[in-house]
Amino acid sequence: MRNKSRNKMQENKKVSPWAWIPSLYLMEGLPYAAVMTVSLIMYKRMGVSNTDIALYTSLLYLPWVIKPLWSPFIDMLKTKRWWIVVMQLLIGAGFAGIAFSIPLPFFFQATLVFFWIMAFSSATHDIAADGFYMLGLDSNRQSLYVGVRNTFYRIATALGQGILVILAGFLESSTGAEPLKINISASPDFAQSTLFIPQQPEIQYDENEKIRFITDCETYNIGTEQINADSAKRFLAEIRALNLKNGFISEETQNAAVIDNSGKTGNLVAVAVRLSGNPDENKEIALNTSLNRGDKSISIVQGERLTFNANNCGKTAYIVFQADPKLNSASSAEYRGLSGNIPLAWSITFFVLAGTFVFFSFYHRIMLPKPDSDRPRANLKAQNILGDFAATFVSFFKKPHVLAALFFMLTYRFSEAQLLKLIYPFLLDSKEAGGLGLTTGQAGFVYGTLGIIGLTIGGIIGGIVVAKGSLKKWLWPMALSMLLTVAAFLYLSFTQTGNMLIINACVFIEQFGYGFGFTAYTLYLIYFSRGGQKTAHYAICTGFMALGMMIPGLFAGWLQELLGYNRFFIWVLLCSALPILGTWSIYRHIEDES
Repeated sequence: MRNKSRNKMQENKKVSPWAWIPSLYLMEGLPYAAVMTVSLIMYKRMGVSNTDIALYTSLLYLPWVIKPLWSPFIDMLKTKRWWIVVMQLLIGAGFAGIAFSIPLPFFFQATLVFFWIMAFSSATHDIAADGFYMLGLDSNRQSLYVGVRNTFYRIATALGQGILVILAGFLESSTGAEPLKINISASPDFAQSTLFIPQQPEIQYDENEKIRFITDCETYNIGTEQINADSAKRFLAEIRALNLKNGFISEETQNAAVIDNSGKTGNLVAVAVRLSGNPDENKEIALNTSLNRGDKSISIVQGERLTFNANNCGKTAYIVFQADPKLNSASSAEYRGLSGNIPLAWSITFFVLAGTFVFFSFYHRIMLPKPDSDRPRANLKAQNILGDFAATFVSFFKKPHVLAALFFMLTYRFSEAQLLKLIYPFLLDSKEAGGLGLTTGQAGFVYGTLGIIGLTIGGIIGGIVVAKGSLKKWLWPMALSMLLTVAAFLYLSFTQTGNMLIINACVFIEQFGYGFGFTAYTLYLIYFSRGGQKTAHYAICTGFMALGMMIPGLFAGWLQELLGYNRFFIWVLLCSALPILGTWSIYRHIEDES
């Protein structure tokens, strides 16, 4: 028996931690990133409202909130190694279910069901993986590899909000009809009244030709002299009625014309768009038009997103452009309409995730060590588990200053939780809706490059300064650095800049502030969990952390649609008073360990 045990220990030592820790924490971070970030972008691109996106994706935090409730059963049934392998297979099946559900008419409800399955599987995987980390390494190597563990968890976040989004954006832009280009030229020399509905463009159908979009001319001229606001409103209402009648837009779609107090507004010009052929039955082609280059003073106020199908393909849709009332000199802009197969693009993206998890499930079945301590707890009964579980909770709530700690856990991310749900909708929404009008690929690139660099640098610097100082010394600088996340997007919402250098710089600042500030939060959870039953207490802390993210996110989308992006970001900045108050409540109770 002794020889058998010795052989097992030697076998485990042969498995380098580098062979399983990086991949294990990639698999831990990816589902969370998919649920909390990738889902936001996918639903936005599929036309779901900000209110529904924020509400339903915030509810997906619930499995991470309540995971301490079933964590004792992970100890009782099977090994943690078994749970890791099985949960990765189940997560892969969840991703595949999402991929299959995206093309369905009721995709929103169907994908949410699979996101829920995946979220519960991922929360269970977290419990098993974190427990296995402590069983598979001795205490010295646990400290040695904690940086590797955290780094690869962050890399998983980068893959989720960067590489996967870039992949989906590439697939969106490389599928569908040829991009539509619309050139708008504005000048004081052009006719000042362009309020007429253009003729339908002539179309000669060719069954062998790939479907494309056709406009009534190549360049559209618009005068810069202001026109009567009431005439503009009537014209826009007439265009909207036509688009609505023919099924190109939905009831919720509204125009965003610029009207000033003088009763005047910028001039308008309408563009007629048709398809060159008939799409397949039950297939929709969505034309999303945004500024490609040129002056943002020329904007879309009607028809930014038009949906073509077999029922309306023989009819004409209209896009209306407006010159800013303050524009008084010659200018021009080029708009680009993309009609990529969005459901196909996101289905492929989730199939890639499904395949990744199936592969690593088999990989970890081979590469994970088999420590002797990783076995079900013997002679455990349900009533013993419930008794131990109750005792764990009682001991947690008997900790000193527990109310201050809970207030801090629930409020430290109160501002960030609201912001997080609307960052990607803000980046993707048109400028007329208050956003930046980025493509899916651009948004993914922004967060997948400088964004993740800022996050990583902020986290590394945070760890170094606390190691050299103390949590108490750096708590306030880290808490205040979280304000950078709001300030960066508040600036972008007011400027609505199209300069990608500035956008990247703001995202870098935002992610640096988050990475640096979140270090204090993580270390405080570890600090508060010290003592007996620290693993169970830390799990309870992370549950409260998830609850603190879930509750603000529930109403964030509704609030943003009520206030608009500018006022919403101002509101989020004002909400920073709560994290500051929460930080003050625990600061005096932390021992200075420098």
